[in-house]
Order: sequence, then C-alpha cells, then structure tokens
Amino acid sequence: MMTQASIGAGTPLAAAPWRGAARVGIGGPVGSGKTALLERLIPHLHARGVDLAVITNDLVTHEDAERVRRTGLLPVERVLAVEAGACPHTVIREDPTLNIEAADSLDRAFPGLELILIESGGDNLASTFSLDLVDWWIFVIDVAGGDDIPRKRGPGVIRADLLVVNKVDLHAHVGVDLPRMLAEASAVREGRPVLGTNCRADVGVDAVADAICAAVLNRRG
Repeated sequence: MMTQASIGAGTPLAAAPWRGAARVGIGGPVGSGKTALLERLIPHLHARGVDLAVITNDLVTHEDAERVRRTGLLPVERVLAVEAGACPHTVIREDPTLNIEAADSLDRAFPGLELILIESGGDNLASTFSLDLVDWWIFVIDVAGGDDIPRKRGPGVIRADLLVVNKVDLHAHVGVDLPRMLAEASAVREGRPVLGTNCRADVGVDAVADAICAAVLNRRG
C-alpha cells in the first residue's frame, strides 16, 4: 500500500495517484496488419519479461479478440473485446469510455500488469487515439496500400508516436519503391520513428517491441 510522506509538523503530502499498466494503442487502416503485429508482439514482449494483456476493437463482433485467444499466446481472460457499434475511431478518440473501462478492469484483475495493448478496429488515415486512453500509440500502414500514403499526410501517419510500414516483402510485387516510401514517411513525420515490418514472417517486430519497452516501460536492450 502506498504510504504518505509528510511536510513539517505532521502536514500530509497527498499520495501520488495510483497508476495501472501502461496503455499502448495500435491503429491503422483495414488490412494493414494490426492484428498480425499484435500477435507477433506478444512473444517478443514475453521474452522481455513484460506482463501484458490485450484489448481488441471491432465494429459489431469479437472476431479479432477470438483470433488472438485461439493463438494461445495469452490466457483468454487477458484478451478483452470492445464493440464500437460505430466508426472505430469513436471509441478510441471521441468517447473512449468503453476502452478505458476495459483497461481498468484488466488492471483490477491482474495487479502485476505492466502493459495493455489496445488494437483499434480498421479505420482510415485520420484515425488517432485519445491520450485519455493511451500513453503512446502506433499507426500501421502497408506497402500494398500504395507508396503515396505518407505523402497524404493523414493525422494517423503524422501524429503517431511510431509509424509501422508493414508488408515490406510485397514492395516489388505492387510497384512500390520501398526506400523512397520509408524516406518520405520519415520526412513527413519530421524524423519521428518509422519502422518497416513483415509481420507474417516476424521481420522487424523485435524493433517494435524494443520501441514500446523503451518508450513506456523504461526498458532498453
């Protein structure tokens, strides 16, 4: 239990507010590879000793949550589902109450929890996370969506703490100049981090795990 310090003759110093697990959002367009990234991140984070849980968001189903549960990577009670019932950004930005309640319930159920990954439903390039919900967030795009995505400068691309460009293995098959796409992404983000991944083959996901650990858990290496 947290104790109170004191100032002078018994004047109590208010206890610091209780804070649960760090909360990291994963957003991006439909089909960009958000769930694949989530699934690949779990073993990398476990290998780093991170105690974690997951919340997925879908429009009117629990499909992504069930997909994650079937992997067996986490106990089923550590994977919660939120049904947006509207545009996916509604419950991660305009009114994130459902996600906040889900995250709070995980904090209560697992006192040692360090990290909650919150996957948004598939959305457009304007999708962003409320900072009332997350401490840090990732936006996922993919090369198959076109190398002009960074140049469109959507808020998700610009504002995310980390931009992940997924499916880098497909660049030659879809006519994408990958080095140029990554360079343009870095330019529009003014040098903020951009990482390339091939989540199906688990390429580059270790670097994403390292970025999460460094940014929100103060763990490096």
